[in-house]
Amino acid sequence: MISELGSRKESTYSGTTGPTVEDCKEQARRVISSSTFRNASTLQVLLQFLTDRTLNGSADVLKEYTIGVEALGRKQDFDPKLDPIVRVQSHRLRVKLKEYYDLEGGRDTVLIELPKGHYTPRFETKPVFLPHPEDNDSKPIPDDRDITPDVNLTVAPKSDSRKPSWRIFLLAIGVIGLIALSYLLGSWNTERRAASGSKPSVNDDPVELFWARFLGNDHAPVIAYPDAVFLLDDANDLFWFSHGATDSRGARVDPHVANEVSSTSAALPENKQLYYENGYTGTGELESIGMLTRLFGHMGVEPIVKSSRDITPDDLSQHNVILLGSPFQNPAVEQLLTVGDFRFNNLGNHHAWGAEIANAHPQKGEASSYKTERDPQTQVLLGDYSLVMMANGEVPGRRIIILGGLDTKGTQGATMFATSKTGIDQLNKSVAKAATGQFQALVHVRLAKGYQVLGSDLVSVHPLPQKSR
Repeated sequence: MISELGSRKESTYSGTTGPTVEDCKEQARRVISSSTFRNASTLQVLLQFLTDRTLNGSADVLKEYTIGVEALGRKQDFDPKLDPIVRVQSHRLRVKLKEYYDLEGGRDTVLIELPKGHYTPRFETKPVFLPHPEDNDSKPIPDDRDITPDVNLTVAPKSDSRKPSWRIFLLAIGVIGLIALSYLLGSWNTERRAASGSKPSVNDDPVELFWARFLGNDHAPVIAYPDAVFLLDDANDLFWFSHGATDSRGARVDPHVANEVSSTSAALPENKQLYYENGYTGTGELESIGMLTRLFGHMGVEPIVKSSRDITPDDLSQHNVILLGSPFQNPAVEQLLTVGDFRFNNLGNHHAWGAEIANAHPQKGEASSYKTERDPQTQVLLGDYSLVMMANGEVPGRRIIILGGLDTKGTQGATMFATSKTGIDQLNKSVAKAATGQFQALVHVRLAKGYQVLGSDLVSVHPLPQKSR
């Protein structure tokens, strides 16, 4: 076991002697470049960080705060007691290492483990059972780097001279060469992704390419869901609170606030205690979070999901931000949706079904107003309109995307549009109008039974001003 590496650089082992520093470094590179770790960029960086600190004699600095700030990109005010990111990622690393050795690393001679409750990796030599030395025909068991896994070679009978077949020799050399080349390419790719300027891994899928352009080198975008504020009475009835100062969830509503709200809405109970409640969000937003996290997970990206009310200036300066919902429920959208031809308007005292997306500069074939569509007889929702908006962020290099509908299902439809090949293909054909890379896309969402999203279609794309945001 590696516990006292000191200055030992070279040694041989046969199952009892610990691996050398170089053995450990090479094994870490092998694990990081494996298929098991291919889409786990955060775990790649974490394993490399823990390995480097351990092997260079700095294991004593492997504390939660150091790991969070230096390896996982947290700010200097990172508090491990409030943010469990280090414990969560360390647990994932333990699980991933076991998965690697169960699948790809079965023949590896060096075992890397992360003991539970610790952040210092342990390196051990896996036992290698050697034949008895008196066996004249015995040969040393080669390192798995010198063997050809999962390749069946038909070996010709030995000749009297006991020389190997030249065909087998050439085949073995070729296979070993391919393995070595794949290993080197994998290591190079891993080191490139782990660098500070790396980008999320993508293939030639147009959806992933679209989102990769948005993400840049950000491996932890923020997804902000709306949490509209309600007033809750003792009978568990909810009343939408559209304006005014709020307090923490469960706090009593001051009498003067309750009286003011009651005077504007006959539905509110008078002279009854009310409480602030913001623990609800729409089903469309929940579906949207699921779609985005699945997409990002496939790209090796781990988003931060939080309430829109918890968005901080640091989030906007350090991460790309995805805002879900309309300004009626999401205050962050209301604050950041300040430019563009398309705007959400609340008509009268209504919201959602009685609101509109106004078009300040209708182009040919476009309307000046888009509203939720309902069956004239039953009033069941048949369709909704939503915006997909991409804009520059608060600081250079950061961006903001808004996915919001008039109704919660409009938000789901916008996200479905922006995460589907059909939607991205439509968008790519029209977004060339937005030479600045900033745009608003108006999307029509088709519904069944008022809540089933059948599909989304692009209506129009308008560019945003060059200096917006």
